[in-house]
Amino acid sequence: MLNKKSVDDINVKGKKVLVRCDFNVPLKDGKITDENRLVAALPTIKKLIADGGKVILCSHLGKPKGEPKPEMSLAPVAKRLSELLGQEVKFAADANVVGENAKAAVAAMKDGDVVLLENTRYRVEETKNGEAFSKELASLCDVFVNDAFGTAHRAHCSNVGVTEFVDTCAVGYLMQKEIDFLGNAVNNPKRPFVAILGGAKVADKLNVISNLLEKCDTLIIGGGMAYTFLKAKGLEVGTSLVDDTKIDYCKEMMDKAEKLGKKLLLPIDTTIAKAFPDPIDAEIEISVVKSDAIPADMMGLDIGTETAALYADAVKSAKTVVWNGPMGVFENPILAKGTIAVAKSLAETDATTIIGGGDSAAAVNQLGFGDKMTHISTGGGASLEFLEGKDLPGVVAADDKD
Repeated sequence: MLNKKSVDDINVKGKKVLVRCDFNVPLKDGKITDENRLVAALPTIKKLIADGGKVILCSHLGKPKGEPKPEMSLAPVAKRLSELLGQEVKFAADANVVGENAKAAVAAMKDGDVVLLENTRYRVEETKNGEAFSKELASLCDVFVNDAFGTAHRAHCSNVGVTEFVDTCAVGYLMQKEIDFLGNAVNNPKRPFVAILGGAKVADKLNVISNLLEKCDTLIIGGGMAYTFLKAKGLEVGTSLVDDTKIDYCKEMMDKAEKLGKKLLLPIDTTIAKAFPDPIDAEIEISVVKSDAIPADMMGLDIGTETAALYADAVKSAKTVVWNGPMGVFENPILAKGTIAVAKSLAETDATTIIGGGDSAAAVNQLGFGDKMTHISTGGGASLEFLEGKDLPGVVAADDKD
């Protein structure tokens, strides 16, 4: 689909390879609490080590906003990566990322060595794609490999700017996988193709809804955004989350589905409560009502049981399913039933199942269905923009195959 050079197409023996990874991991008291992103980066790193490259890793972590913040240092990542790789990952502690420590560490590298640079966002220019910092990063390497899909929708120094000053720019295995799965799902899916969109706001998914309607056979809407659609149909939605500025848009999308002969499924029943749970996992009294019978003083917080069955049934015959966004307030066990039902239906199908990062990825992993999915995207915002049909700067910047 996107014919990009990958780590299989380049020769790195004896060369210095700068690899942009996504090590934006959650830390608590200096300890990594979820190392999925580290594990996901290992295949590319191991391949470059095996091929005799001098592997220089870089990533951002959190939002230090251009100043060194010790709690956002990548030092704990270097330590854990050393354990995962079974060899030392030398950490170049430099407040300005490409400082004396980094240069000395890179100069001392032998083939197969690994160095990790400090948080790229310690530099204020990183997120502005400033030329000077891009050149500094490029000065460390002969080859650049981008394996950070999570930031592919942003044009920063460490994923886009640097490519202008390095002759060979490829994508890593993780990026390749994302391009293959998300790209093929949208542009060349096995049919029937079912897309499931949830989450809170219609506004976040405007272009995704429109683009997917043109590509898929069935579009399923759940989560908070469903109530704007229900209101657009003229139903009472009580105190449910609604974006009144998007009612006309929802009407347009329902008309569009009809014109294109696509199925657009909305909740036929809803799980309601008096108010949003506070704290989010608090005990809460619920009832399930038909979607046209939501009382004016109640709010919808999850799809109902009949809707869960309807959505699960729509998935059964699918050959490709893309899911982005939970069906309700899944962080609360009482309001997670709709999300669980959809996750379970995806786990039981033979279809290619692709989870579009963010909350839906968190949901399937937390609910224990992660290993049953064909592909779980590592980028929330990036996968959404991919599903919108947008070009991602981090992908475009890599060299095309000859």
